[in-house]
Amino acid sequence: MLPEVRIARVDGPWGPIAIAATARGVVAVHWLPGEEAIETALGRRFGSRRDEGDGKEGHGGAADDRLADGRRAVESLLDGRDPGPLPPFDLSDRPAWDRAVLGAVADIPWGRTASYGEIARRVGAPRAARAVGGAVGRNPIGLLIPCHRVIAADGTIGGYGGTAWGSRDDRLAIKRWILGREGVIVRERDEAGVRASGWGASGRPR
Repeated sequence: MLPEVRIARVDGPWGPIAIAATARGVVAVHWLPGEEAIETALGRRFGSRRDEGDGKEGHGGAADDRLADGRRAVESLLDGRDPGPLPPFDLSDRPAWDRAVLGAVADIPWGRTASYGEIARRVGAPRAARAVGGAVGRNPIGLLIPCHRVIAADGTIGGYGGTAWGSRDDRLAIKRWILGREGVIVRERDEAGVRASGWGASGRPR
């Protein structure tokens, strides 16, 4: 039986953020340019019935409860507050490697960072930093599985897939903004690129 996937949207500083959950846990957090993009992504993953939820606990069974958990955590992160224990995740459709990497990423505490190499060592594959980067780039639950806390080994910001929103500079500016909300400042590799991104400390375009 195909799982029901419930969806809610919250306002983010760079546009709407869609959160999706099944009865088992949060399956996606996306910021995407079109209303249909989240539906397409979830359809490819689950082929299941997808309904708009209200993100309020107890209104639609277990899936809506997990959706409410996810919504609260996302809103806390955007407000610059530690969300505390993360909600349950449903990564049952993801490859075993991705599940292992994303599990290690989910354990990075609020306000802390880890390098790709550190994550590789934590999952028992110390030479697989590049493969870790691939799994992090495929993270379907941005913000809550905090791939923004994974940075380069030299302490610079590294990359950020986000959910493929905008240009590379836009995505790195978002990563920098999210880290800044957690009190983390990373060293810059290219100041010109930072200025070109056009994002201020408020998270809105200059």
